[in-house]
Amino acid sequence: MASESNFLSLLPFLLACAAAASTGIYFRPGAWYQNLAKPSWRPPDWLFGPVWLVLYIMIAVAGWMVWREAGLSLALAVYAVQLVLNALWSGIFFGLRRPDLAFAEIVLLWSSILATIVMFWPISRMAAYLLVPYACWATFAGALNFRIWRLNRQNAATQNA
Repeated sequence: MASESNFLSLLPFLLACAAAASTGIYFRPGAWYQNLAKPSWRPPDWLFGPVWLVLYIMIAVAGWMVWREAGLSLALAVYAVQLVLNALWSGIFFGLRRPDLAFAEIVLLWSSILATIVMFWPISRMAAYLLVPYACWATFAGALNFRIWRLNRQNAATQNA
């Protein structure tokens, strides 16, 4: 029974991550994105889904571990902020078609991920470690976002005018 209740307490964290992920499903890349100039080092589109699936599970488990150790806390408030910022990026990049604003937003996201790691560290080092791949991927995503923005500056200026 104890392991069942442990799993059930993980469920809200998985659902929160699924909610953040749902913006990526709602704001799909589409023709606009396909027509953008992209750097040669961009991974294939099919890779993003599996990577994010693993990352969201790790994010959920990390939050759950901290909740089990510290309950509702400032650390979980910072965790919630990074999830909200995570959810916003797809709408800005794909929905608004604004790689420039999306880059500014991903800098905030990256900062909030680092803040979450710092806040989690004294509570659960394992939870903090679980977020390191997320921080690395966000760093890569930020570099990719920046490069796409710079490669497509002229198109964005005429499209958004």
